[in-house]
Amino acid sequence: MSGHNKWSQIKQQKGATDAAKSRAFSKFSRLISIEAKKAAGNMSSPALVAAIGRAKAINMPKDSIERAVAKGSSKDAGELEHVSYEFYGPGGCAIIVNALTDNKNRTTQEIKHLITKNGFDLGVPGSAAWAFTKSGDGTFTPNAPLMNVTGDDQEKLEAILTLFDEHDDVQDVFSNAAGYESSREDSE
Repeated sequence: MSGHNKWSQIKQQKGATDAAKSRAFSKFSRLISIEAKKAAGNMSSPALVAAIGRAKAINMPKDSIERAVAKGSSKDAGELEHVSYEFYGPGGCAIIVNALTDNKNRTTQEIKHLITKNGFDLGVPGSAAWAFTKSGDGTFTPNAPLMNVTGDDQEKLEAILTLFDEHDDVQDVFSNAAGYESSREDSE
């Protein structure tokens, strides 16, 4: 009965859990760094407080948060910028991808590759934004009615959302498909 011990099962589950936590922590670390840079280290900035609150909600360690703030407010902080991509996915649902990157050209090509590899085309800015209402904190809420995506289209949508989850630069993914309104917000 080789390979059937409890530790091998625990090790695989722990590895998957730790990888997911690492991705989430690195994304929030980037977000905190950019907000700290915008606020010039002012810890009472509403955007920085909100970013730290979201990081604490997923149990990000205090020392990691402090490192991200210090990194963002230091003179050596790299230039990070927000970029958004829009396209129409399976079943005609509108999808907006928000990313935070230090190299806009690289991220654009990577996102475009993920989209075209799955049989879709990257849209121009504003092509899918009409289906959403943007809130003050940068999130998008889909306008009614929501798109019903079923069967094969639902599997394709889940596959492409999983690919975006695994991409380091992607912060949020919003869709007007029923049940997938804000895929990143729910998973973190």
